[in-house]
Amino acid sequence: MRDALRKVVRMVDGINWLVGWILAALMLVMTVLISWQVFARYVMGSSLTFSEEVSRFSMVWMTMLGAAYAYRYGSLIAVDLLTTMSGPKVSRVVHLLIAVASCTFAFVLLKYGLAITERVASQTAPSTRVSMAWLYGAMPAGAALIFLNALAIIADDFSGKKDAAA
Repeated sequence: MRDALRKVVRMVDGINWLVGWILAALMLVMTVLISWQVFARYVMGSSLTFSEEVSRFSMVWMTMLGAAYAYRYGSLIAVDLLTTMSGPKVSRVVHLLIAVASCTFAFVLLKYGLAITERVASQTAPSTRVSMAWLYGAMPAGAALIFLNALAIIADDFSGKKDAAA
């Protein structure tokens, strides 16, 4: 059982490795486009028509994927007063409850994110003329990654990985 849980955690960590590179690429795209936009506007006298929109899309995707990525590694802001003041058993139960609540939240976000994405699929962005589903697709993608990461956190707890690291 523990081996199966560890395989699930390794698979999710592999997905997170790929997401980390996607986040870096999105940051690079956003930085280059915004820098070029400033250069084009103030030096060349004419701005690009698509750079702000692509940068905005990149920022939305970075936010959703980055939140899920940060959640997996415990990098999100947290109130941990209860877990630090309690013993290890209560702390583990609270940690597990938080992961289950995160799974529930991610499932709801995934369900309604898919519905919204389907609803806006026929609309197009003003300057790039791509479907707005590309923008709104960040919500279900981020929710699915949050769900997977919450499952990996639960699997970590049950596989004993946290106990071995402590």
